[in-house]
Amino acid sequence: MIILKDVDTIPNINTLEGYLQAGGYRALRHGMEKLDPETITEYVKDSGLRGRGGAGFPTGLKWSFVPKDTGKPIYLCCNADESEPGTFKDREIILKKPHILLEGIAIASYALDCHHCFIYIRGEFAHEAEILRKAIREAEEQHFLGKNILGSDFHLNVVVYRGAGAYICGEETGLIESIEGKRGYPRIKPPFPASVGVNQCPTVVNNVETLAFLPFIVLEGPDAYKRFGSENNYGTKLYCLSGHLNTPGVYELEMGVYLDELIEKYGGGIPGNRKLKAVIPGGSSVPVLKADEVHVRMDFDSLQKAGTMLGSAGVIVMDDTTSMVDAALNLAKFYAHESCGQCTPCREGTGWLVKLLKKIKDGRGDKNDPDLAVDICNNMEGNTICPLADAAAAPIRSIVQKFRDEFDQRLG
Repeated sequence: MIILKDVDTIPNINTLEGYLQAGGYRALRHGMEKLDPETITEYVKDSGLRGRGGAGFPTGLKWSFVPKDTGKPIYLCCNADESEPGTFKDREIILKKPHILLEGIAIASYALDCHHCFIYIRGEFAHEAEILRKAIREAEEQHFLGKNILGSDFHLNVVVYRGAGAYICGEETGLIESIEGKRGYPRIKPPFPASVGVNQCPTVVNNVETLAFLPFIVLEGPDAYKRFGSENNYGTKLYCLSGHLNTPGVYELEMGVYLDELIEKYGGGIPGNRKLKAVIPGGSSVPVLKADEVHVRMDFDSLQKAGTMLGSAGVIVMDDTTSMVDAALNLAKFYAHESCGQCTPCREGTGWLVKLLKKIKDGRGDKNDPDLAVDICNNMEGNTICPLADAAAAPIRSIVQKFRDEFDQRLG
């Protein structure tokens, strides 16, 4: 393990004392004393670290887009707005090992010449926000954050910013709008946050899990990180297992573990000797897989080839008692509720899907309604400012298409 290492053996690793006992902040010291910011960025590039927020974009490449000659301050935003159904890995990091996140933030900020970081945390995570604030105070007292970090002339102010419970603010530009005190409407891109972000200044937005890998990469080197995983899908991954499982939870494993192994070995299989019916492999926003499709590696590229996505690696398991009509309706209700309403295809499409799927569920649908649901999804996808419409369309369309018989059976 990389991120959750020592969590079970050092009971107080969630405190600064425990984290230092586990070797914490050695990477920050090594990076500041032995490496320069450009070398750290090259380390991250060479490691092949891909963003763990869902998109899987190369982290070092993302950093390299930040202009250095604007004369404006550079901001770092840590995205802790973990609102994707089925996803709870970032919360686990904050609860169990908050200082690994803060050390990662300090390393990223040093590499980016950034002196102000916002940790944008989901509004419902009140307890987790307090854990982070306490950890920040501990780190500042020992000069790992704040003024003159480790006796240098490098300063870094880290602020915890609580959202108001809006899923849309997990999208990076919606997050930035919220930080600026505005309604969380995603922005049209380009320009991208790297050049025009918080207060119109260069900004990098990285996920909690992404930043938590940086101490290992800086201290051990990119080649050590690449010993885990496979080509173009390096490192470990925090997989979130939920649904019809005997042992749900968060498991840190090498990138590319097989999905069926995740379910049987780590998730403990299906309770009551029931059969597997369907799996959403990457949080609620990705296409579903049927039971005969789960022998697939859980990495970015393998799942894309299988017609779905790794996303946040929120694995939602459904057994043979699950109504896929109900599952589709449940997803539609969530996305209709969370749509910010800025774009017509999303605002109208998500609401229309709820009405249509409820009609089918209640036995009032006609034979054309399942095709109409797919048609709505097709017209939503790719026609909005942010990916929320895509996130709603992808799982619902796949459920209707792969379990069409269940929808036909509900028709009046």
